[in-house]
Amino acid sequence: MPIVEEDIDGLSGLLFPFYDADTHMLYLAGKGDGNIRYFEITTEKPYIQYLMEFRSPAPQKGLGVMPKLGLDVAACEVYRFYKLVTLKGLIEPISMIVPRRSDTYQEDIYPMTAGTEPALSASEWLSGIDRDPVLMSLKDGYHRPNQLVFKAPVKEKKSVVVNGIDLLENVPPRTENELLRMFFRQQDELRRLKEELTTKDVRIRQLELELNNLKNVSPKDV
Repeated sequence: MPIVEEDIDGLSGLLFPFYDADTHMLYLAGKGDGNIRYFEITTEKPYIQYLMEFRSPAPQKGLGVMPKLGLDVAACEVYRFYKLVTLKGLIEPISMIVPRRSDTYQEDIYPMTAGTEPALSASEWLSGIDRDPVLMSLKDGYHRPNQLVFKAPVKEKKSVVVNGIDLLENVPPRTENELLRMFFRQQDELRRLKEELTTKDVRIRQLELELNNLKNVSPKDV
């Protein structure tokens, strides 16, 4: 006789039960249904407590589970399903995450769990020996999440140096003589830039004439 009974829904699909012994959580998913309901199992009444339901419009054909060693401990991920979507032929990962904001390892939701070391050899198992699994901690796989630091971009400083003085540096002259010297230096710099511009314009016109001459040359003249 069952200790307690719980009505799930009125559908006739097959139920897939998944029990997490570490957190005492029971996950129920129905074949052809897109929802996953999860309950907490306790040793006291009411023995089973409904917590929440994951809803999805895409029906599931089957579900797989990631071992505890593959969970993202830093994100407080306690369970991960791999859902086989019926219509699309795809596998969709579904993570069950405890909403916590902390940079430390959460020992209450990650107790000692079954590790990779076997508790029995093949001959011991065949002889009927029973032994509890060898437990391990998931703390070694915990990596503190990186803190994102946003910095304002630093603009590259441009400068035009003439005679050892940066003309773009906004340093006002302190005396009238400094003002006059800066004025004449700027005039010299403007004159030099105009001469360079004139020289480049002449060179551009020369290249254009040479290009036109090459276009006008007929194949017989070559």
